[in-house]
Amino acid sequence: MAGGAAKNDQRRLAEVAGLERDRALLGRASTAERVADILRDRITEGYFPPGARLSEESIGGALGVSRNTLREAFRLLTHERLLVHELNRGVFVRVVTVEDLDDIYRVRTLVECAAVRSLGEGPYDEGTTAAIAGIEAAVQAGEAASRDREWQDLSTANIRFHQGIVALAGSPRTEELMRGVLAELRLVFHVMADPRRFHAPYLTRNRQIVEALQAGDAAEAERLLLSYLEDSRSQLSGAYAQHIARD
Repeated sequence: MAGGAAKNDQRRLAEVAGLERDRALLGRASTAERVADILRDRITEGYFPPGARLSEESIGGALGVSRNTLREAFRLLTHERLLVHELNRGVFVRVVTVEDLDDIYRVRTLVECAAVRSLGEGPYDEGTTAAIAGIEAAVQAGEAASRDREWQDLSTANIRFHQGIVALAGSPRTEELMRGVLAELRLVFHVMADPRRFHAPYLTRNRQIVEALQAGDAAEAERLLLSYLEDSRSQLSGAYAQHIARD
């Protein structure tokens, strides 16, 4: 029992150690929003896994911010559904439910397909062409990560692919909305044992979608994307439900 507690303490120390390097990012104007940005990145990268308790003392000390600032950052991330506050226990990284996961995919389908549909037929303007180039870069990053067997990098590239799809709408508010939705989705992937299984099969489909966009065929890109999201939801939801049942 004592050995297990020691290992947990070591893990918690390792989790917050990287935050000390992020302290410089805060600059002179240490705001709750900037702290929330840092913690959001750390959560979506898996440094703080779902179910982990976040220590005010350790994180506040690592970032050099006041307790009030940190609590406000926690509040912001709780609003984004990344954290949950449990009375008399503290703040924890949220564990997504199967129902949450299905709803995430409803939102993704509505927003991502609408973003592609809004393009109409090509040729596209300079801004849209640049956005498509960003999607192409994400596809290439995913292909490179697969070749190198860097499965977490593949997961990150896939998220950037979908962020690129949303950027086609040219709406900062939509991008902000989907940033939270996709961050919540990554909480699901962090508890699954094999990220390769859930990302590698979709590399070819990512390539097909971006090629349709490059050809100015938004209708075909939307058709491919809709099928992609339906298959992804079905596969991930089923596997996640089994995982939750075992736990």
